[in-house]
Amino acid sequence: MCFSVQPPGENYGHPRICFFHVLFKLNCFPLSGCCIGFYILSALFVNSFVIIFVVTVLLAALDFWVVKNVSGRILVGLRWWNEIDEDGESVWKFECLDQESMARINKKDSWLFWWTLYLTAVLWIFFAIFSLVRLEADYLLVVGVCLTLSIANIVGFTKCRKDAKKQLQAFATQTLATRFQSTIQSAFSVV
Repeated sequence: MCFSVQPPGENYGHPRICFFHVLFKLNCFPLSGCCIGFYILSALFVNSFVIIFVVTVLLAALDFWVVKNVSGRILVGLRWWNEIDEDGESVWKFECLDQESMARINKKDSWLFWWTLYLTAVLWIFFAIFSLVRLEADYLLVVGVCLTLSIANIVGFTKCRKDAKKQLQAFATQTLATRFQSTIQSAFSVV
């Protein structure tokens, strides 16, 4: 589903959300709200590692929050979060739209969401390798934080999508069983 070819001929259902989803991730203008663009161009224009670290991590955190709570909910109908229960155990929580609304999710929006989610992580891995080759441990720390946030969204949305599919299958099974049972009951009540 997430690695399918772009749907032909279909328009974006939420073009503004799609625009800002991509802008936060891949725009190459410094200080415009995107983490990767600032990270790339900051090496050319900023001399202070502290400023690069703080701004890049803040932009990555903003991107993480926007993807998790806004674009993920609107573009693919999914939302996730993680809580720690009273026993200290990590508990994943998932929300998804109902089945009718999920069926109306725009395929082009979904395609864009999933591709940019994975592409961002790939770019951060590339930057991590580049930092390792250049032996820049400080920049590796920046990339590590950004990659961690990116992977957290991938894991969260992937688990959420699997949970949504399980809910859909359970709903379909329950509906089918209920209809089958009512058909059998009505057949025997006529006799």
